[in-house]
Amino acid sequence: MNYTEETTLVESISKLENYLPHIGINRVKQEIIDGLKSFPKFISPKYFYDHKGSELFEEITNLDEYYPTRTEKSILSTIVKKLNINFSNLSIIELGSGDSSKIRLLLEQIPSKYLSTINYFPFDISQSAIEKASQDLQVVFPTINTTGIVADFIHQIDKVPKVKNRLFCFFGSTIGNLTKNEIHEFMISLGAEMSDGDSLLLGMDLVKDLSIIEKAYNDAKGVTAEFNKNILSVINKLANLNFNESDFEHVAFYNREKNRIEMHLKALDNLEVLSSNGNEVIRFQKGETIHTENSHKFNLDDIKTVGSWAGLNVEQVITDNNKWFSLVHYKMK
Repeated sequence: MNYTEETTLVESISKLENYLPHIGINRVKQEIIDGLKSFPKFISPKYFYDHKGSELFEEITNLDEYYPTRTEKSILSTIVKKLNINFSNLSIIELGSGDSSKIRLLLEQIPSKYLSTINYFPFDISQSAIEKASQDLQVVFPTINTTGIVADFIHQIDKVPKVKNRLFCFFGSTIGNLTKNEIHEFMISLGAEMSDGDSLLLGMDLVKDLSIIEKAYNDAKGVTAEFNKNILSVINKLANLNFNESDFEHVAFYNREKNRIEMHLKALDNLEVLSSNGNEVIRFQKGETIHTENSHKFNLDDIKTVGSWAGLNVEQVITDNNKWFSLVHYKMK
């Protein structure tokens, strides 16, 4: 997470634009401290993804219990022929791009005559993730022009490129990590940036059997627990704090009222966390939790409502055979 002006350009990226310094490290520190001093305490899930967090999440996606990634990829592997999109001179903007595995599935299906006309914009808070994904894609698709955008898509969605014929891709049901109010605000902001003819391909995890959902966030190997605790290491660096991961345990459960998985870190004892300069003291009671992530599950009514907030029409809802996951194709009205 590069909140300074330092930027390293890798050869596979035609251009890299880093907008995180516009937010600034002081604002980031304050956001983290404010969340930890609120009641209940929380940390934004965007802080999961330092280098180690990204590696751990990639490991999670390969776990037997974690169905979302493999199910979404199974849908993506045959999706292009189902989409009514003009692929000539298409600009693909992938929000929260992470690794290249999903966008690669999409690009592999596009007729080769269009590939050299495509511009790809990975948009992610992690510069290292953009660089690695771009390197991997360059090997397979050397003619595609790539411009990396290092930014926070919640606060900086206005940094998307202002060009015609855009396909916005927002995979992984990352939209479900936001609160309902955040989803509403984000979709309004995204809709304001989209133009006639633009499309959105949105991954949305669906409501299903509770046991399937809960196992996905409580894997037997404990990788999700390690991923959850790693966020403490990230905020230690960003906000100069002294969290000890061993003081907390991973907790994940399904909130039926809100149709979402909640991930928390629970304090194992009474404790204090300090900033390096001693100006901040964050106190925990034994059993108190930090809310680190939501993962909302959606139904068809939700899918229509979410699109309407951005002024989008539902073109298609494409699901797997089990109807566990969906890729929704929206278009501007």
